[in-house]
Order: sequence, then structure tokens, then C-alpha cells
Amino acid sequence: MTEARKSVFARTALTPNGWENNVLIEIDSVGRIGSVVAGNETAPNAYAVDVLLPAQANLHSHTFQRAMAGLSEARSPAGRDSFWTWREIMYRFLDILDPEDIEAIAAFAFVEMLESGYSSVAEFHYVHHQPGGQPYANLAELSERIAAAAGATGIGLTLLPVAYMQGGVDGRALAGGQLRFGNDFDRYAKLAGQAQEAAKAVSADAGFGVAPHSIRAVNESDLKALEQHFRGMPFHIHIAEQIPEIEEVQAAYGQRSMTWLLDHLPVGERWCLIHSTHMTQQETRRVAQSGAVVGLCPITEANLGDGIFDGVNYLAAGGRFGTGSDSNIRISPSEELRQLEYSQRLRDVSRVTLSVVGKSCGRTLYDTALAGGAQALGRDAGSLAPGKWADMIALDAQNPALLGLKGDRLLDGWVFAGDRHAVSDVWSAGRHVVHEGRHRDRDAIFAAYKARLAPILSKL
Repeated sequence: MTEARKSVFARTALTPNGWENNVLIEIDSVGRIGSVVAGNETAPNAYAVDVLLPAQANLHSHTFQRAMAGLSEARSPAGRDSFWTWREIMYRFLDILDPEDIEAIAAFAFVEMLESGYSSVAEFHYVHHQPGGQPYANLAELSERIAAAAGATGIGLTLLPVAYMQGGVDGRALAGGQLRFGNDFDRYAKLAGQAQEAAKAVSADAGFGVAPHSIRAVNESDLKALEQHFRGMPFHIHIAEQIPEIEEVQAAYGQRSMTWLLDHLPVGERWCLIHSTHMTQQETRRVAQSGAVVGLCPITEANLGDGIFDGVNYLAAGGRFGTGSDSNIRISPSEELRQLEYSQRLRDVSRVTLSVVGKSCGRTLYDTALAGGAQALGRDAGSLAPGKWADMIALDAQNPALLGLKGDRLLDGWVFAGDRHAVSDVWSAGRHVVHEGRHRDRDAIFAAYKARLAPILSKL
């Protein structure tokens, strides 16, 4: 496959027309899909695959937490563990990390994302400064490290530098690990401008957005100022993840956090509402009607004990969602969708809960997450259609989870019985970054990650 023009031939592919056989896809010189033609008998000069799909976008990631996997699963002496006790572990962990650590961890996490079937990622990046809160000489040092990791791995990046301005709704000062996150509005705007330039330098398909961490971490006036200053860009925020968070907002503002957000800010299609775990029925309907995307991270939400999102009623109301790997304790788009569906089944004592007439459960989950992820990243992808970025994954039809399956059952097999081992190839904006299940630079990137990890763990 040449860099100027690339051809991929799929024995079966999921196109805007549905499942089609013998599909030839041409990728143009900038990484967009030039043409999609089904019914070809042969394509001798094309790269051949078994099953071709549009690739998922990972709409919520904190890459540095990849190196925390396995460090927070012991019961604390205090007794009942929760998200809040996990957060204290995370704060202590991040205070160890230096810029080289953050870049190496991010690069390896991006490799794992690509190998699992994600082609792009929204990096919700909130570690900005040195331990203790002193900015680096280069204010955007750590944003540039994330951008460098994306460039090295070829993943499609939407960089989301996080605004974090206070320790709680009461306006208390930041403390401990939070000091590495903090900026006032003016310094954040300066940092974001430099981060946007770093993202632009990665590749033509790289994007940028803004991410106020939460209602707890950014007050009303700054939230509104951010929405105005960054108008037109993706706008991501943690919301309604934890019951104590909702109670804190309600005590201060007189409304539940989601209701307050919907009443006071213009929530719409460029918004991504991360988690949204604890919503009332009215909030669920309002979010669905807003056109915003809910950013679900079912594996992390299960690991942290967040609760179960009301996917059944949200989907029935026409709601949009995508998935993210969040803490990166386990990176797999198929397993995120599986965890989402299984959580509904366990709660409702039912089966095949998130599906629509005419589509299987796996297909419904996959299609919905495709559209939601692309929207949340502000990325012109999510479909094998001419003009879209060539974000594509190929599945191996000989994988045990897919053997003998056709049509929607291929997605059912991958989502409910498969994992990353079914993924043979991945393209991100036409960059062929995964071949035969391995990232093109896996060995070197893993070696760098391993070398940085050992000293980190020795300090814990």
C-alpha cells in the first residue's frame, strides 16, 4: 500500500447501505475515503481483509491512569471503599509522574487502543503542572507530551485540556494532587491556546476541544465564560457520576447537577456529558432531546462502583451515546459495549435490552456508539462513506468468536464473545497502524513504557 493512494478490499463490509460483499475502498492522499464500490470480483492490488467496519472513537480517556491498573484493588483500612477512596490513590499516584512518564504511558495506552479497535481518542487531559502546582516553564508541556504520543502512534487525537479551578462547589482551594490540575480562567485560556497548536501539529485530522472537569471544579461564571470562549468546539464535562457529587451541587445550587446544567447552559450537539450515571427519568428524557452525547465508560464505571446508567430508557427516548476507556484499566471497545448491555440485563433481569427492530443487539450498540463517538470528538468519521476519514478496522473471520457468522451476527459475536484478538487491522485517517493484530511500533513503545514503569512502581 503506497502512501499516496491506498486500496482495501473486504470480503464483507458494513457500509451506509448495510452489509455488502466484495467491497473495494479507495483511500485518498490525505486519509479520507475516496470511493466505496461493492460487488468487485477481484482487486489484486488492494490490501485484502475478511470483515471491514468503521472504527469506534474512544470519547473519554485519562491515559496516565493506564499505569495504575492493579494498584487500587486492596481494601482500605478505613472500611467501605468507593470512588472517593480510589481518587485518593490516584492523586498519590499522579504526583509521582514526570513529563517523560506521562508521554510513555500515553503512547502505550494509545497502542492498546488501536490494537483493540479504537482508531481515535478524546484525551480528557487534566494533569498540567508539576507536583505542588508550579507550572512548567512551557505552560503546555504535558499537553504537548500527549500530542507527541498521539503522533508517534498514529491515533486520531481530539485533545481536551481540562479546566479545574476549585476544590468543590463551595469554592474551596485546590489541595494535594489537585494542585497539578489548577488554573484560573486566564491561565487556562493561554494553556488551551498552546495545547490547540500542539494538536494541530500532530496531523491534519487531529482535533481540539475544551473540558471543564465538572460543576464541582468550575463555578457558574467560569463555565459560562468557557462555553462562550470556545464556542463551536467539542465541550466535555463529568456530570452526575456520583451521588455525593449530586448532593453537593443540590445543597449549593438548589438543583440536582444534571438539571442545573440543562437549565443554565446551552447543552446541545457539541456537548459530551461524561457518565450521566444517576439521572431522573425527566433528566434522561431532557438529555436525549438535547442532542448531546452521553459518554459512557462501562468498564471503569463498574470498576469504580459508580452505578448503572439507564440505557434502556435513554435509548428509547432517542438518546445518543459513545464509549470511552476512562481509567484504561481495560481497553476494549467491544467489551465496553458488552458491559453496558450486561449491566442492563442484570438490573432488569432481562435479555437483549439495548436493541431496535431490524437490528441485533450488537449492531444497535455498535452503530449508536459509532455515531456518538464521532460526534463527541468533532471528527468527520464513523462511516465507510466517501469523504469521511478512513477510520476502519478489520476483523479476522477465522477468530473463534466470529467463525461461521454473517451480517449482524458478526457484531454480536465480537461484542458478546470476542475481544481485541479478533481485530486484525486498524486504519486511522488512512494510516495503517495495526497489521495482523499488532501495532507497527509496539515493541519500541512497550519497551519505553516498561522502562518508565519500573521506577514509578518503586516509589509507591
